[in-house]
Amino acid sequence: MATKAGMNGKVNRVADALAAIADGAVETRISAPNFKTVELNIRGTAPYVQLAFGEKARNVMREKQAAGSTAKKGKKREAKDFDAAFEEALHRSRDGWCGIPAGAIRNAMVQACTIVDFHMTKAKKAIFIEADGFDGAEGTPLVMIKGEPRHVEHCVRNATGVADIRVRAMYDEGWTATVRVRFDADMFTVSDVANLMMRAGLQVGIGEGRPSSKNSCGMGWGTFEVVNH
Repeated sequence: MATKAGMNGKVNRVADALAAIADGAVETRISAPNFKTVELNIRGTAPYVQLAFGEKARNVMREKQAAGSTAKKGKKREAKDFDAAFEEALHRSRDGWCGIPAGAIRNAMVQACTIVDFHMTKAKKAIFIEADGFDGAEGTPLVMIKGEPRHVEHCVRNATGVADIRVRAMYDEGWTATVRVRFDADMFTVSDVANLMMRAGLQVGIGEGRPSSKNSCGMGWGTFEVVNH
């Protein structure tokens, strides 16, 4: 096969390689991506507690950073609007419905891989959650949740040790969601994905107070089961 030269007179090795593959002279060892999608229905076996980083909190942080060293000079502390804090704790889509961050479910599935000795680094490249929509404030991919959120308040300690009242949104047990999982079928089967989702719901959880919380053993929240598998 003749070697092709580019416009600059240099040998075009990429063109040569592609031509060789087309002619059957070189065996291709990298297969094309083989992704499939499975739809799983999940149901909460415990309350799901949500605390989104609200727009007001982001604006306050931005103002402080923009003000620099003058941020606290002569400024009075504003009264806390607990009802507004509840609304900001929700992940609400651009269309108005509430949802679970798709990344939270994906993260739970990836973490569950460590339980069965499967490499998390491989799982990150093989498991994805398809979004039903996006958060209206920050664009986070969301999976629609079915259930009625209610206003709850919990006493907590901030990182500085100062006591605070944290406003959260809680979906009582029995909440449901339909999750579309896109996965690499050369690495997982449909049964693998369903079993991994079951482990994610039972042993990892999602949201505030989940069993796999980095700061504690959780509050018994955020667990779920797969109701079709």
